[in-house]
Amino acid sequence: MLKQSGKATYALALRQGTSIKDGFVEASFKPIAGSEDRAGGLVWRAKDANNYYVVRANALEDNVVVYKTVNGYGVKVAVPANQWHSLRVDFAGTRFQVTFDGKSLFEVDDATFAEAGMVGVWTKADSVSPFRDFSYDAE
Repeated sequence: MLKQSGKATYALALRQGTSIKDGFVEASFKPIAGSEDRAGGLVWRAKDANNYYVVRANALEDNVVVYKTVNGYGVKVAVPANQWHSLRVDFAGTRFQVTFDGKSLFEVDDATFAEAGMVGVWTKADSVSPFRDFSYDAE
């Protein structure tokens, strides 16, 4: 289990040595606390700490959103605090499919980061969110 302490603008933990172009990354997270944000997210195709895709679920905003450096796409969905949630993103080529608590939410088409990169987990601001069951695989 990995737990974000709530003391970073963008807390990012990348799995060193991974290089996945097409595949998936998934984990369970539990948004426990945070007054600015109460979120957990997954990262893929990361080049470094400043260049990556992230999908995050936020219990304060009740939404799941995909971001890159300047744009994002998301949907409104309940993200109850103090409960474990599963988050997964499958990615192949320019297409990404986001699944939250076992339900497919949306797909995104974007070619900003087309090469293989690292995977990891992510939180924001004062989020306190432990992660467990982190897994990934390449196609």
